[in-house]
Amino acid sequence: MAWLKKLVGAVVILGGVGAVAGWVLSAPVTLDRETLAKLGPGDAARGKRIFYAGGCTSCHAKPGSQGDARLQLVGGLELKTPFGTFVPPNISQDPRDGIGAWSVEDLANAMLKGVSPSGEHFYPAFPYASYARMNPADIGDLYAFLKTLPAVAGKAAGNSLGFPFNIRRGIGLWKLLYLSDQPAVAFPEGKPDPVMAGRYLVEGPGHCGECHTPRDLAGGTKKNEWLAGAVAAEGNGVVPNITSGEGGLAEWSEADIANYLETGFTPDFDSVGGAMVDVQRNMAELTPQDRAAIAAYLKAIPAHPNGYPARKKTAN
Repeated sequence: MAWLKKLVGAVVILGGVGAVAGWVLSAPVTLDRETLAKLGPGDAARGKRIFYAGGCTSCHAKPGSQGDARLQLVGGLELKTPFGTFVPPNISQDPRDGIGAWSVEDLANAMLKGVSPSGEHFYPAFPYASYARMNPADIGDLYAFLKTLPAVAGKAAGNSLGFPFNIRRGIGLWKLLYLSDQPAVAFPEGKPDPVMAGRYLVEGPGHCGECHTPRDLAGGTKKNEWLAGAVAAEGNGVVPNITSGEGGLAEWSEADIANYLETGFTPDFDSVGGAMVDVQRNMAELTPQDRAAIAAYLKAIPAHPNGYPARKKTAN
């Protein structure tokens, strides 16, 4: 029986080592001093552009709000996913219920590293896996703009997650696989400036890949099917392919895409619908140059087949 005791002892030791390693590897990581120094003083006018490019109102405005009420960022929208229901929080300037007490460094760590001021992981339903590609100076500008918006009291409901997804520490291991500041699409040298500007807007603040790219079992986006379309997170319907090939935007010109982002009308005069209504409303706030850059990028990226199953045909 001595061998059995040794085996049990070895298993216990290995289990302990694995647990310690997992705990260390899953620890929240915050920004270094060099990156924090790039945040700058912040410019609210430039920050307004980042605010709308990032679609902050789409998730953080009170559901159903219209007009200026959409700038009351009280949260409350329910995002139903296979992992549970996530509820975007109040990010208004209320110091108790919102983020009014946050520093610019707090906002930068949240958006670029997915770490809260208290040192906990945020769930990646908050799309920091895309925001990680943003320039720190843009975070500083966004912070300055957020400071101009109203404080609204009231906490949004909490997330509703079952085990093991309710253990935030595990998100640290997810980040090791999926959190990177590298671009999703690497272009060769010499790409025109509009394409590169569009890449920044789409892959970073615009976080288009969060909905338009298929995900694997762990919830990470599949970079080899970037923007190929996906089954909607709630499981009903699909988010379309927006690559440049068949099934995507092959028949759309850059002007068609830019016009759609501005007006909400497709080339065949259909109108925007579903969750894209809020996205298009935000895109309309950008400059014509920004919308043209987004269009140039979408026409320049590799084409992919649809990243979702073909719809079954119904009998007549």
